[in-house]
Amino acid sequence: MADSAAQSSLVSSSSSATSVTSSSSSSSSSSSTRAGGCVGGSSMSCAALQELLFWRDVRKSAVAFGASLVLLLSLATLSAVTVVAHVALALLSVTISLRVYKAVVQALQKSEEGHPFKTYLDLDVTLSPETFQAHAAVVAQHLNRGLQLLIRLFLVEDLVDSLELALTMWLMTYVGAVFNGITLLILADILAFTLPPLYEKYQVQINHYMGLIRQQTKDLMAKIQAKLPGLVKKKPE
Repeated sequence: MADSAAQSSLVSSSSSATSVTSSSSSSSSSSSTRAGGCVGGSSMSCAALQELLFWRDVRKSAVAFGASLVLLLSLATLSAVTVVAHVALALLSVTISLRVYKAVVQALQKSEEGHPFKTYLDLDVTLSPETFQAHAAVVAQHLNRGLQLLIRLFLVEDLVDSLELALTMWLMTYVGAVFNGITLLILADILAFTLPPLYEKYQVQINHYMGLIRQQTKDLMAKIQAKLPGLVKKKPE
């Protein structure tokens, strides 16, 4: 009797531990999926990008935001060749100065510390054929989807979608009259580093108002399609 009771208690405790472990692993995986928002081989890069945009590490995000903003502002005032040349000269000035300084210190101290960038020189930065083929396949997939979408829009497979594209391009003519490409990139860079933290803080309110806007847009499109039956989208077979 005692042995059977002990065995049953052992089985129940092990099953409960297993259930706790599985539930914790599933919750952690679901939370990581929500946090990363990416699947496949690019999940690590997507997670790193999300950490930068959501300012998980303030120092890294500040460096990335400052460097990208300075680069875009430089491109807005100088030519691309001048910016690339100045960036290369600045980098070479730092590395050459450090290399000469370490060489002088080693000569005075008669030490054999070696090259100051030995660790970085030994890094394996080669791209394997498998990795290259995997990235090329992903790029080809996106290009094929983009080409199919352009053909569908410009050859008016669906009249509503083509009219929406025409309206968007008409609005972009006014945007282009006010802003140039570099200015739009600067605004996009600022928004990319400011909107995600704001959305994370006011997510409930933003989702509420966005839902109202979507609902009003759907109602408006339904009224237009009801008055113009030829604009009704074709259902996929």
